[in-house]
Amino acid sequence: MSFTLRPIDTVETISPADFTANYLKPRRPLVIKGLTNNWAAREKWTPEYLKSIVGSKVVPLYDNSKADPSKPINSSAAEMPFDDYIDLIMSEPTELRIFFFNIFKAAPHLLDDIAFPKELMGGFIESMPSMFFGGSNSVTFLHYDIDLPHIFHTHFGGKKHVILFENKWKRRLYCIPNATYALEDYDVQNPDTKRFPALKGVEGQEVFLEHGDTLFMPTGYWHWMKYIDGSYSLSLRAWDASITRKAASLYNLATKGGLDSLLKMVFKGRYAAYREKVAIKRAGKALAKGRPV
Repeated sequence: MSFTLRPIDTVETISPADFTANYLKPRRPLVIKGLTNNWAAREKWTPEYLKSIVGSKVVPLYDNSKADPSKPINSSAAEMPFDDYIDLIMSEPTELRIFFFNIFKAAPHLLDDIAFPKELMGGFIESMPSMFFGGSNSVTFLHYDIDLPHIFHTHFGGKKHVILFENKWKRRLYCIPNATYALEDYDVQNPDTKRFPALKGVEGQEVFLEHGDTLFMPTGYWHWMKYIDGSYSLSLRAWDASITRKAASLYNLATKGGLDSLLKMVFKGRYAAYREKVAIKRAGKALAKGRPV
């Protein structure tokens, strides 16, 4: 591993004052293992139970393949009835995953099984809880969330490998211009630093989430995730208190969402190739200066 990775701080519980002073204000990640101890979901949300809730609703699926330059970001690779998909990920390895699924639209009563950790911070976007599902071997490509929220990411079932980077490293990570994701030509677990030299020495953090663990990911953090077992996660999102951060969120949505998708649709492969060349050039300049960005 050519990245310099250290473990993410992990606690069983944490006081609001400690969380604010040591993690929220300085924007540092944290794993809270006991945050969900009083959630009904911790024991109730089994694969069979979720299948009984969603049933055969057809859901879009994503895989590990590089994004098609002719399609908007997050275009699906396939579709499948939800219950069949759950059977698949619980029985065999697959790259297929479900991205940003609002299960609560189909079953609002599931909200009774969780609790937004409002004792730790405010600003939760209560209309946007979302779930993510993946089979073993499925990977979420390296990116940061376009709307720049704080995220409380709780995992259910098996294990999930997570690697995080501060946003200050974005150019060294070969961030694609006008986008919130990295060049997809390197393996985050084992990057080829001869081909991508700017990656060497980039500092990050990692953790293997287990059932019931909650990862606090501060606003703007880059994240890469791999499902070790067929399993699923819930993300609760919250706004940062900073006005400038909220303004940056709106700017991202306009320029790195709509505009980027439009340019991809119009110019397709030419635009993709241009952006990759710029990402490589910027990474090289940042490396030459000996700093993250």
